[in-house]
Amino acid sequence: MKWMKTTLVLAAAMAAGGATAQNSAGYTWNNVPMGGGGFVTGVYPAKAQQGVVYARTDVGGVYRWDNSASRWTPLMDWTSQDDQGLMGIDSMAVDPKNAGNIVILAGTSYYSNGKTVIMRSTNYGGSWTTTDVTSLFKTHGNGYGRQSGDRLAFDPGSSNVLYVGTRYNGLFKSWDSGATWTRLGGINVTTTPDGNGVNLVLPDPTSVVNGAAQRIIVGVSRYSYTGPNLYRSDNGGQSFYAINGAPGNLMPQRGAFDGQGNLYITYGNGVGPGGIPANEMADQALNQGAVMKYNVNNGSWANVSPNGYNVPFSGVSVDANNANRVLVSTINLYWDQWNGTNGKPTQGDRIFLTTNGGGNWTDLVATGTKSTGGVDWIADAGIHWASTAVFDPFNGQNAWVTSGNGIFKSTNVGAAQTGWTFNVSGLEETVVLGGVSVPGGPVLTALGDVDGFRHYNTWGYGARLQPYMGNASGMAIAGGNASVVARVGNRVQVSLNGGVNWFDSGSINGSYGQVALSANGGALLHSPSNSTVTYRSVNNGASWTAVNNLNINGATVVADSVNSNLFYAYDNSTGKFWTSYDGGVNFWVASTQSAWGNPRMRVAPGIQGDIWLPMYGNGLMRSTNSGSSFSKINSVTECRGIGFGKAAAGSTYPTIFMWGVVNGVRGMFRSTDTGNSWVQINDWNHQYGADGSVVFGDMNTFGVVYMSTMGRGLVAGRPQ
Repeated sequence: MKWMKTTLVLAAAMAAGGATAQNSAGYTWNNVPMGGGGFVTGVYPAKAQQGVVYARTDVGGVYRWDNSASRWTPLMDWTSQDDQGLMGIDSMAVDPKNAGNIVILAGTSYYSNGKTVIMRSTNYGGSWTTTDVTSLFKTHGNGYGRQSGDRLAFDPGSSNVLYVGTRYNGLFKSWDSGATWTRLGGINVTTTPDGNGVNLVLPDPTSVVNGAAQRIIVGVSRYSYTGPNLYRSDNGGQSFYAINGAPGNLMPQRGAFDGQGNLYITYGNGVGPGGIPANEMADQALNQGAVMKYNVNNGSWANVSPNGYNVPFSGVSVDANNANRVLVSTINLYWDQWNGTNGKPTQGDRIFLTTNGGGNWTDLVATGTKSTGGVDWIADAGIHWASTAVFDPFNGQNAWVTSGNGIFKSTNVGAAQTGWTFNVSGLEETVVLGGVSVPGGPVLTALGDVDGFRHYNTWGYGARLQPYMGNASGMAIAGGNASVVARVGNRVQVSLNGGVNWFDSGSINGSYGQVALSANGGALLHSPSNSTVTYRSVNNGASWTAVNNLNINGATVVADSVNSNLFYAYDNSTGKFWTSYDGGVNFWVASTQSAWGNPRMRVAPGIQGDIWLPMYGNGLMRSTNSGSSFSKINSVTECRGIGFGKAAAGSTYPTIFMWGVVNGVRGMFRSTDTGNSWVQINDWNHQYGADGSVVFGDMNTFGVVYMSTMGRGLVAGRPQ
């Protein structure tokens, strides 16, 4: 047994209004609603208390359903920039004896140095005790297989006993509620070729003796040619043996006991949630699978796949009030579902119900309906990556299904027309990659996965930008002509009326990356992702020519807000600051700064040549001569992102917003006196794992700022 560092974190998440609690600076913080938008990897209705439901996500932390407010409450908005990787949740468990007792496995391999923690709450997520387990095992909440499992489980006989299957280090057990962990050597598994390791841990509630489950089923994410993928213990984990008869050409995804001596396990031929190209990982197509029924008493197996379909399955749940009612979902299946607004069917997974233990199944998508829940854009999106399908343990007519874009809920499972409603109020998981506030107009965003939105009212849902292009990596507005806006993803789109209507450019020389618009909107520059060439168009993208001299890989070019001949670019690998004086045709080195700053500089609205350059740990630099020279803002010791908003009353200079460090304190700061003084406007309960990658102020309302988060969408800070 190894003792690990444990800390206590208090959160303001218990109250429904926790996400909008006022701080000392007089600011409230909440989301600009878009509605879901990311992969919800699990839903957990508590067995001990009706109406208590939790959800976990791959990049946006965990949530709890608030019955009184009919919305999801985020439980991890206190997460700091240093711990942003903890917003990736690889597993979650709810104590079957106590609905307020929850445990999560958190960590993301490419953030926070791979830090991995077990987080425990005994008050519904109101406060957390965090144990750093990085020295024992590392997890990856946004890794392959994140939807499978669950790998974390309470012993149904004791609230103090927990199991966790790990990606690289085998199976562990805790006897003290997760404070310490011991590896169980009975399973000779460390990792698997797909990096998902031990992904499924199922203690059998019917096997509890003297306060502990004796029978434990453990799934391993591999094919049989590598080793057994299903193990069993009949002595509380002291020893294990491989289960005979399990499909060796498939991998276990999820499982559910029926309380009558049977275990339903879903299988697929890949780690998921989608198929993986063969050149990246062999034998991971995830296009075949089964639903298997295992009798724990005699060891027999039966294939009970719905309608005999040989497709990948994931979600599985047994009605707590009727062992013959079982719900399963497919995963990575793209069959026609319901018609979208264009009259064409969306595509995605299937949800099946049996009322006779797998003998016959009803397709609850083919016979069902879908409702938007007030989020209009979901009408054109399918239920896909349906990793979890789970009954309400108190009412078998209710069920939840997770999706790559949120959660769907039904309140009439098994009816002639089962209805599925998008159930994401309060749950925001979009990844913000760009945004602007149009003077006299809306707030516009560029997002991963779900494109972007137009908000005239940032308290309510906005309209998704059309034509839809999926991932949108960048957005720009003409500083002197707010009618002209551009965005980029797999193509470039331009709006000539402030983001209301958009049209595709005639051509593109590489996808994604960043765009810039001259002050008058007449010149459009596009720097494609992974390209050292920046392109220029003077006809809204109908044709392009290569920019001269600027050879920055994936350049972030920014236009002056007043002079249409001026464009700027900072090469963070060399520190060279480039300026174009001829509308982006040619670039010249204007000065040399420190390397490894943030290329996402900002120019002050309405002031020529006024540039603010975030330099991360080297603070904040300002130029008033178009980049020929810079001076340091001495009060700022770290700056990761910066933006401008409407000037304060009586001021002629726009308000500055900055995510960084002032006087040793990290947070969001505001300055109304050209950076001479700063006031912090967020608090410890509203950090969102943010790193200031996107910051911009509202150009129409003083003091309002918008900020990207670590998987929690776009948040707004508003003075009260």
